[in-house]
Formats: sequence, C-alpha cells, structure tokens
Amino acid sequence: MLRGCSLLMLLLSAWLLTACEQEPPPPAATIRVDEAMGGTPDPGFARAFEPRAFSFPVDHGPHPDFATEWWYLTGNLESDDGRRFGYQLTLFRVGLRPGEAAQDSDWRSNQVYMGHLAVSDIAGEKHYSAERFARAAAGLAGATVRPFEVWLGPWRLHSDNEFFPLALEAQDADFGLSLQLQAGDKPMVLQGERGLSRKSATPGNASYYYSFTRLPTTGEVRIGDTGFRVQGNSWMDREWSSSALDSDQSGWDWFALQLDDGRELMFYQLRTREGKMHAFSRGVLVGKDGNVHHLSPDDVTLVPLRDWQADAGTEYPVEWRLQVPGLELDLEVQASLDDQLMDHTVQYWEGAVDVSGSHRGRGYLELSGYAGSP
Repeated sequence: MLRGCSLLMLLLSAWLLTACEQEPPPPAATIRVDEAMGGTPDPGFARAFEPRAFSFPVDHGPHPDFATEWWYLTGNLESDDGRRFGYQLTLFRVGLRPGEAAQDSDWRSNQVYMGHLAVSDIAGEKHYSAERFARAAAGLAGATVRPFEVWLGPWRLHSDNEFFPLALEAQDADFGLSLQLQAGDKPMVLQGERGLSRKSATPGNASYYYSFTRLPTTGEVRIGDTGFRVQGNSWMDREWSSSALDSDQSGWDWFALQLDDGRELMFYQLRTREGKMHAFSRGVLVGKDGNVHHLSPDDVTLVPLRDWQADAGTEYPVEWRLQVPGLELDLEVQASLDDQLMDHTVQYWEGAVDVSGSHRGRGYLELSGYAGSP
C-alpha cells in the first residue's frame, strides 16, 4: 500500500541519470515514508477526483497518466509437512515526469519500476527481502494488457489469458517464489466509493483501488537450495494515483486479514502526526458471499499491544487489538515473526500475522512512517 511521491521521484530521477548502457545500483539513501510521500505532485499527472467506470482487462495494466501505481501481492502458504511461509511481491511503476520521453534512445524513459520481494520463513524464524529497480526501456521492465504481464527483470507476474490464472515468478540469490494464483470464488472488491479511495479532504488526494481478497495459491517457495511445495491463499491489491500524504499525516497501519470463517477484513489506519487515527481511514469486511460492508473510523477501534524494536532503534507495533463492535469482531492480530522489516530505499515493516480472539485467521500487516519518528 505504499504511495510514492516527490522525494522518491527525485531519488529515482537522480538514479536514472547515472545510467548508460546498463542499470546502475539502486539509490543508496533510505528515506521515511512521510518523506517519500510528501510534497506536491507534478500538476501534469492525472488525479483521482471522482469515481470512474473500470474497464477490464485494460485496468489490470498500466496507467502512465498517473504518477504511481502498484501491483501488490501477499499470502500465507504452507508446505505439505506444515511448514509455514508468508510472502510479498510488490511491483511499482513510478512516473518521473508527465508525458512520453523523447524517442532518441532505446534507454530513454520517463517511467521507472521498483520492486520489493519478501519471504518469511516462520519455522526458520528468518525474513528474506530484496529490492530491484529498472527503467521501463530496452525490455528491462514494463507492463502489458494482452496478454497480461508486469515484469521487473526476472520478477514477473503474468498470464496466458487476460488475467486469471496468474503466474508469479520471482527469484533472488537466497530465496524465491514460483506460484500459481487462481481466481477463486470471491468477486473483485472496489474499495472506497466505487473504487475511489479518498485519503484526505484535499481534492484529488485519492487513488483508484480494487482488491482480490482470497486467491487460492499453489507452487513452490525456495529457501537457499531447498524448494518447498506449498498451498494457501493470496491477497492482491491494485492501486494508482498521483496523490501524496497530507501535511497532517505521517504514515499508516494496513491490515489485510483472511478469517477462517470465509470472510476477509481490510482496514488502513492513516495516522496523524499526533499518532491518532485520521478521519479518512477506511476499510471493508467482505462476507462469505462476497457482499461488502464498508468501514469508517466510527466502526473500528485499534489499540497497539506490543512493539518490536529494529536494530536502528525504531519501534514497530507488531501486536494489535482490532475491534468492530457493530459486527461482533474482537480480534488480536500478532506478527507471526517479529522481524519482518523491509529495510530498503523506503523503510517499513510488512509481514505475516496470526489472528485470534472472537475469530481466527491469518493475514498481512503493513506499518509505515515509524522510521525516524521521535
């Protein structure tokens, strides 16, 4: 659920200018989410002002008129002998400036792709993660609609059809994924107001956002030289925007929970700089039949119960109580592994969680905007 903006674009622009005939290493700087998200987007990019009619399969593909977008997947998987893994693959497209780049070189592009890949080996108590960058030029990275494909070097999400079934292939030196994702029985969920997810009262500070909340998943997780046949469920978010965090927002806490009774709950708490829940925090509860109940701050109570401290000293709340009294939900959400830190160009915590309390389940939690905070 990362929302990239001004400082991140500046870093990527500087990185892009250093390239000649091969891709340079990624930016060396590590920045906070509020820094990456701050500033004013280039007015030449399109903004999300009103709900729109979605058109598929076109909207599964890229939207270069907008500054940023991402194809985001997480999941909880188990091997045949019960060994559990969490995973994340996020592929970001970042527009450095509006419009098409001059076609005077195969290397020139106004688009950069950034990717984050992670596997949490719960039994092995180890979190693996990696980051990649490439320009959308010379075949290094890009996205197409027919057939559907998003790729960043060897990391690929693709289909022989217009979308489902999806194949996910992503390998790093010490770990990797080769997964197949089926559509399952749950329909697509349009988040917010018919797919328009407003992040503040500022006009245009919004995204177009839809989700697939329970995708049956099979395949292989690799740790070192060992492959594990796995099965489980994934969650997919698609989102694009040209917005930034408002000046009174510092980050967010995003919950995506798959309950054992067949329902799913998503809620993102946008935090004010005073640490309070922002009025534009939102979520959904998806019923077994796919019916959607929208959630606002009046419906949800979130209380952090326990922090985990990273080596740099940043504390992340990795255990929460999440209550939705009107729907008789009283959940405890706890990290399956405390150290699931994504310590890359943008630092945040994201990882697998266990759900207990009034209902049981599993899911994923993203915590952003804590690094560098007082």
